[in-house]
Amino acid sequence: MANGVFHTGYRIKIELTHPDLGHPDRPGLLDEITQPIDKRERELLQCLQHYELGRCQAEDHDRSPWMAIRRRTAGGRTTLVAAHLPVRHQPTAEESDKHKAMKERIARAAERNGLSARVEARSPDGRVRTDVLVTGKAGAIGWEAQYAPITASTVRRRSQAAAAHGIIPLWLTNSDRAALIDRAPWAAVNDVPWQAIASRQAMLVRAGVRHLQRWKCSRSSDRRCPVTNSDYTACGRLHVQWDLPALCIPQKRHTEVDQLVAASAEGAYVPMRIPNQRDPRSFSRMWVPNEDRDEWQNIVGPAEDPAEEETANSELTFTEEALDHTCRYGEETMVFNDRRLRRATGDATGLHTFDEIPQRLFKIPQQSDRQLDITPQQRREAGALHGCADWNIGPCAGCATPIHRYGPGGAHACGECRARVTGRTARRTP
Repeated sequence: MANGVFHTGYRIKIELTHPDLGHPDRPGLLDEITQPIDKRERELLQCLQHYELGRCQAEDHDRSPWMAIRRRTAGGRTTLVAAHLPVRHQPTAEESDKHKAMKERIARAAERNGLSARVEARSPDGRVRTDVLVTGKAGAIGWEAQYAPITASTVRRRSQAAAAHGIIPLWLTNSDRAALIDRAPWAAVNDVPWQAIASRQAMLVRAGVRHLQRWKCSRSSDRRCPVTNSDYTACGRLHVQWDLPALCIPQKRHTEVDQLVAASAEGAYVPMRIPNQRDPRSFSRMWVPNEDRDEWQNIVGPAEDPAEEETANSELTFTEEALDHTCRYGEETMVFNDRRLRRATGDATGLHTFDEIPQRLFKIPQQSDRQLDITPQQRREAGALHGCADWNIGPCAGCATPIHRYGPGGAHACGECRARVTGRTARRTP
């Protein structure tokens, strides 16, 4: 990233590695140049090489010579960098047709389910415009049918504005590389012609909707251990993660767009923001069934507000390097503190692993006085009865009867105790 830019208004060179930006006589300069693009002149900041030579290498890669100032965090240090803005994008006729067709489809699905739908809805103060505002008992869902490219900063800003007005944003895209993915509540669909969007044929949500999966990791599990990444080595711990419908065991049905319109407004599906255990600064966003959200909170704890956005308030570091006039576009190996290298991928699961299954999850709570008081001979007989090793015999959590308690295939309680909880007939061991 460039460490300096040319200010076309003041006709000065700005040094981003210096605390005073190279101009101690302009104390408000930092606030001026870090404003959102829509609140300042787009051509306010210029690539230094373009200013001096009339062209820079970014223009060979469909980028403009105009710059934006961002924060970049690397190695625990946050600095200011300049990045080239994209060439202005005007929606093509095809993008416009798809956008219009999707808005009409969303509104039609809402009305068919008895919900209120307003196309091109504006907030009372005029600051928020929503493609389709669908209102149900769970509140207002602001659908944004985004078929044209959009920047991450624009998605965040518009999502924050919507949330401030009591609207839950829901961005819909047809690209797995869209900048909006994981920056706000979102969903993705296949890229189909506008005629297919406008028709009544089923339209599936391909990404952005997930289901909760949890399992005790053992050799007999249907899943490979995500910790050891092996089909043969199990860690013995509890894994909890969110999966796409096709990756669930057993597989779940894909959610349709029309179904999500109604389910999100009625509260059957809710937005979640799941932190990555390995990198707490990284999040996965998704829409999930309400009952799955409740189970997740029971296991992991209360979720964060899905409308809450990360802020870039890290203290800035100024290295006071010499001003570099060379355009470095394409040479950068670092990224902004706005770190979302992945897009719509199947591995953004929000995996959480626990050493033991939390006791609150057991329908038959563990009794502290349940101990197994049997002789070695009785232990061997119980092992033969249940078809397991002697050392896998332990007390039922409910009645303390010797059962196959530990190891692959072990259970927390005997069939009779589980039957009392579920209301089913217990399966007798032959």
